[in-house]
Amino acid sequence: MLLAFDVGNSNTVLGVFKDGELLTNWRIETDTRKSADEYGMLLKQLFDYEKIDMSEIDDMIISTVVPSVLFTLQHMAVKYFGKQAIVVASGVKTGLIVKYDNPKQVGADRIVNAVAAIHKYGGPLILIDLGTATTFCAITDKGEYLGGTIAPGLKISSEALFEKTSKLPKVEIEEPGKTICRNTVESMQSGLVYGHMGICDYIVRKMKKEMQEYVGDKKITVVATGGFSALIDSGVGCIDYVDKLLTLEGLEIIYQKNKRIPRHNCPKVGEAVNE
Repeated sequence: MLLAFDVGNSNTVLGVFKDGELLTNWRIETDTRKSADEYGMLLKQLFDYEKIDMSEIDDMIISTVVPSVLFTLQHMAVKYFGKQAIVVASGVKTGLIVKYDNPKQVGADRIVNAVAAIHKYGGPLILIDLGTATTFCAITDKGEYLGGTIAPGLKISSEALFEKTSKLPKVEIEEPGKTICRNTVESMQSGLVYGHMGICDYIVRKMKKEMQEYVGDKKITVVATGGFSALIDSGVGCIDYVDKLLTLEGLEIIYQKNKRIPRHNCPKVGEAVNE
């Protein structure tokens, strides 16, 4: 069995695969203060709850945008599973052709999502990841990662309103149902949620126009993933598919491409995908 980690700025998503099939998955808070032992004990509790024996894990793969957590998880993998994990970074085979000016600047999560989306939906496509940040990625039908856009996510925007203003409160991120609101909480929710829907509609529309230079008149599929993907999809017409487990599936695909590489040749901590 394979244990996959997708470490984001706010949350870490874990999944257990058996013969390419996702058996179970969990979402936990990303905590840079946790030690390898704390992560190990937390995983033991999760495995026990699902009645999975930790000794059945044959291999591990990690994708992270939080470099300070990577060493901790690598140490945990060795101590509690006896495995040296594959890290999605420079030198790992992905099948993508990265067209970024500096391919090492592309976040591992964006590459993993692109690999999974191309595999599942084909190309060309636009991939939206609605997490701590909201990212838009453009990929051709030839597997070329053209680049994209990065915007503040819903959670970051909400926290900025609370922290940078004197009277605005913290609010739950949910759809208020209207834009003409009669109280502060709903007014903030309206601006956050509907404003983000507007961002998605506009950027997708503009990105599709720019992609015509590379893909002509081919239909461009739009796939959304991340914690807020269902919320935003409920109010826009530009998203074709919502796929919240896309990153985990991408990790399993990348693992299959790299499982035979010697682990002493695995990328160093902090390196980004460049292949």
